[in-house]
Amino acid sequence: MTQMEASLAEREQRRVGERGSVVVEARRRRVRAPFSLRCGALLVDYTLVIGIVAFATLFARTLGGSVSLTGEATLGIGYLLSLGVLLFNFLVLPVFTGTTVGKWATGLRIERLNGERLGFGRATLRHTVGYLISLLTLGLGFLLAAFDAEGRALHDRIAGTVVVRTLGGGGTRPRSR
Repeated sequence: MTQMEASLAEREQRRVGERGSVVVEARRRRVRAPFSLRCGALLVDYTLVIGIVAFATLFARTLGGSVSLTGEATLGIGYLLSLGVLLFNFLVLPVFTGTTVGKWATGLRIERLNGERLGFGRATLRHTVGYLISLLTLGLGFLLAAFDAEGRALHDRIAGTVVVRTLGGGGTRPRSR
């Protein structure tokens, strides 16, 4: 049993008395995120941001590119929109939902090691300093998740987070009436 699984099992035992067996059932359905799904999620996030820049570039070219003021303004708006989507996707969404667009599409969620939600500070640390350090290691920081027993990349270790996959229903259950 890994350290993460032991920590989750201990939390389950404490919460059984508080909320009943529903919490235990929900915790059993979480597993570490496969490396391939993490790569797919990052690819979706990257495609979203780069797609905005590509579309803005093509649109600016039809308006005259850098020769006309309209083309330059269109390209500038595209860059600003792309930056806004990047910040929203990597800093705002993880705080409130625990996912980015890519992680949502692949059924993954970012959590703290103790299972609690990310705060703004941890999300910022993970997606700025953590990603930068993972990139500076020539990508080995990202690749660490493929070989780590807990499935944690370097940026996860820096921020004290883990990426999990929720099996069956994405973690939400319909309410009975």
